[in-house]
Amino acid sequence: MDLGLNGKVAIVTGGARGIGLSICERFLAEGARVVVADMDGAAAGEAAAALSPDGAAALAVTCDVTDRASVETMVRATLDAFGTIDVLVNNAGFTRDMRIGRMSETDWDLVVDVVLKGAYQCTKAVMPTMIEKNSGRIISISSRAYLGNPGQANYSAAKAGLLGFTRAMSLEAGRHFITVNAVAPGIVETEAVRSLPHFDKIRANAEKTVAIPRMGQVSDVADAVAFLASDRAGYISGEVLHVTGGRY
Repeated sequence: MDLGLNGKVAIVTGGARGIGLSICERFLAEGARVVVADMDGAAAGEAAAALSPDGAAALAVTCDVTDRASVETMVRATLDAFGTIDVLVNNAGFTRDMRIGRMSETDWDLVVDVVLKGAYQCTKAVMPTMIEKNSGRIISISSRAYLGNPGQANYSAAKAGLLGFTRAMSLEAGRHFITVNAVAPGIVETEAVRSLPHFDKIRANAEKTVAIPRMGQVSDVADAVAFLASDRAGYISGEVLHVTGGRY
């Protein structure tokens, strides 16, 4: 099925590895051009070079999504390179897990700022271009953790906040034919998860407790994002697409 992404321009924050990189790969496979935006500029550069060796379809940008000037530089670089912005994927985020009694204010602020403030900064920065075009797609990567996980008060709160942000923005942006949605992955086998010392236990638990008895793959999330970014999802907005294998 043609998703209508050929020639589109997509910014993916946290795009250098894991789910973000898989989303970039999926967009490239559909003929889109991608901006690999990441705090780790070297990793972003390596990813962009692997995605598009001639540099025609992938641009690496070092970006701190919590910093307005850095985000504005990313947007200018995208417009200079590709002339427009069709899709924004707010994927940047990380965990800093611990029980609330041991969680420092820094642990709270870092996670909430990257996930939630980052989505605000990036969305605000791309909106003028999308409004001028009278079209656009904004997709934020939430998590099943928005329902709450012990030891993840900061991460769960940030990912839940993304859903409120998504629904509010869908109401603001809809009159400009801009859709705003979220994807909520469950347990996903990323490189970071595979490196955990208890990975085998995580995988075994998923195989026992998830309705579809396996861990999610980064490609599962990327496929969902590609659909929401596509012409096929033009009348879907303010929604949360769960990619959890049936786990709630």
